[in-house]
Amino acid sequence: MYYGGYYGMYWDPTYILVIIGMVICLLASARVKSTYTKFNRVRSHSGITAAEAAEKILHGAGIYDVEIRHISGDLTDNYDPSNRVLNLSDATFRSSSVAAIGVAAHECGHAIQDAESYAPLKIRGAIVPVVNFGATISWPLILIGIVLGGSRTLIMLGVLLFSLTVIFQLVTLPVEFNASSRALKILGNSHILYDDEISGARKVLTAAALTYVAAAASSILQLLRLLLLFGGRRDD
Repeated sequence: MYYGGYYGMYWDPTYILVIIGMVICLLASARVKSTYTKFNRVRSHSGITAAEAAEKILHGAGIYDVEIRHISGDLTDNYDPSNRVLNLSDATFRSSSVAAIGVAAHECGHAIQDAESYAPLKIRGAIVPVVNFGATISWPLILIGIVLGGSRTLIMLGVLLFSLTVIFQLVTLPVEFNASSRALKILGNSHILYDDEISGARKVLTAAALTYVAAAASSILQLLRLLLLFGGRRDD
C-alpha cells in the first residue's frame, strides 16, 4: 500500500515476487540435498576418497601449490583462490561416494580455473568487495530514503547498490557451470569414476548448479520488485 508519499511495510502485490523467489530457492535446495544423499550412498568402484581424488586431479593438472583441507559442515566445500586452499567438508573429505568425489572434482575445477586465469572467475573475485559493500548498505539506504519522506536519490542509490548482487549472481553462473563441466570431463578421462558413475556425479553437480540459478532468479525478482515499487517515483 502507498502511505504518505512512500510505500509502507504492508502487503502489496509485488510481495508475490519475493515469495516466488523463496519457493524457487527452497525447491533447488531440497533437490540438491536429496540428490546428494542418494548418490552419497553409492560407493565408487575405485574406492578412493574425495580428498585423494582431489589430490589426483590437481596433480594431473600440474597444480601442486593448492592445499587440501578438511573443514566442518555438510556441503560447505569451496575453493579459496586468495589462499589457494581447497576446502572439503565433513560429508566429502573422507567419503569415497560418487557424490563426494563429484563435489571434490567440482572444487578442483575452480582451482584449475584459477591456475588458467579463467576470466569469469577473475571478474567475480574482483567485484566481491564492491558487492559485499553494496549488499551491506543497499537496504539501509532504501529504508532511510523511505523514512525521510521518500527520497528518490537515496532509494535509487540503494536499488543500484542492490543490483550489484544480481550482477554477481549472473557472473557466478558461468563459473559454476564451467567448473562442473571440467570436473565431469576429468573424472571420465582419469578413470576416477566409471562411466555409469559419471551419470550420478553429473546429476549431483547439475542439482548443485540449479541452486546458483535459483539464487540468481531470486535476486532478479527482488530487483524487479524494487524497480516496480520505486522506479517510477519522484521526490515530493
